[in-house]
Amino acid sequence: MKKDISEFQVKAEHQVPSGLLQPIMVLEWKWYQVTMDFETGLPLTPNKKDVVWVVVDRLTKSAHFKPIVRLHGVPLSIISDRDPRFTSRFWKKLQEALGTKLNFSTAFHPQTDGQSERLIQVLEDMLRCCVLEFQGSWDKYLSLIEFAYNNNFQSSLKMAPYEALYGRKCRTPLYWTKLKKNQIHGVYLVKETKEKVKVIRDCLKAASDRKKCYSDLKRKEIEYQVGDRVFLKVLLWRKVLRFGKKGKSSPRFIGPYEITKRIGPVAY
Repeated sequence: MKKDISEFQVKAEHQVPSGLLQPIMVLEWKWYQVTMDFETGLPLTPNKKDVVWVVVDRLTKSAHFKPIVRLHGVPLSIISDRDPRFTSRFWKKLQEALGTKLNFSTAFHPQTDGQSERLIQVLEDMLRCCVLEFQGSWDKYLSLIEFAYNNNFQSSLKMAPYEALYGRKCRTPLYWTKLKKNQIHGVYLVKETKEKVKVIRDCLKAASDRKKCYSDLKRKEIEYQVGDRVFLKVLLWRKVLRFGKKGKSSPRFIGPYEITKRIGPVAY
């Protein structure tokens, strides 16, 4: 039995994660809830900058790569990972004073903030092009990268984030001859905006349901009880000494640990 447990701790897992997918609720309005993360490790620019702060609206998927309170006001809640900057006492007290609720992703479960993680992948690709083309001065073109992203069509929204946020297509020098819609004023603008938000919410709900249905086909629901003893899966980090072993030599599972409390549908 002891040998079987030892083999289990080091053996690679080839199964999908247990537990059904838990979608996050679709928001009621724009910039009520945001996700945020940092893109780090970038080449140092002449202005001594090597980090981008990425902030994304969960409803419209519009993004800013800079502070956003001056543009959209204080959000109701923020979803982020457990970066030391976000878990610091200063950040918690600041958001508490502003009336903003902080929602952190659980350890070893980055999918909670998947929207920011996915955007950072896109941002990395766009910044990589800038670095190749303009060497170290990528920060000069960050506003253009933001503009390009926000005007890119999103399949889950059925429109670009810019149109989802402002209720109209963006007018750019490349499309001056194509945008000839009449302007909407007054109460008609408010009505049009509310109708567009409803369409966006319906599209996001449909996309979320479709993703959950597809994911749950390959998953199985497993429930644990308080008092059960389980193994914890850990990440294998190269050149990092963990549990007496370095990198790929460290165990894939540690434990067993006793479950003391259930804190969510698939979190203990």
